[in-house]
Amino acid sequence: MTDICSALHDLLNTDEDLEAVARRHFAEDYKQRTNGSWDDRAGFLEHIRHLRSVVQSVEIEVLDEFVSGTRYADRHVVTVFKNDGSLTKQEVYVFAQLDSAGKFTTLEEVTLMLTGDADDRDLGNAK
Repeated sequence: MTDICSALHDLLNTDEDLEAVARRHFAEDYKQRTNGSWDDRAGFLEHIRHLRSVVQSVEIEVLDEFVSGTRYADRHVVTVFKNDGSLTKQEVYVFAQLDSAGKFTTLEEVTLMLTGDADDRDLGNAK
């Protein structure tokens, strides 16, 4: 079964092929809603490609995590170290569904910026 910490680490802290990472953590019909905006798998991967171009690395601190059958929820803080030397920190609230293989099928999240530039407020939706 995947979890948010493993998925974010593989997506943003490695140079591993993005499609390979996506196959490991996300179902083929994956959908994500971030701060009210839905993306299908292609839109989500476009977002991650953009993040990979501006992010040097991330640190993830899971504050709360709950799994019950195919339901997954967590609250985590992600510290984003950007290529320009700046950093932003966001608290993220996640509710998700897992398939029988333990991959995310849907994920709904809300982000709260704790520190960073005003331009980073929409980092969770940036493409």
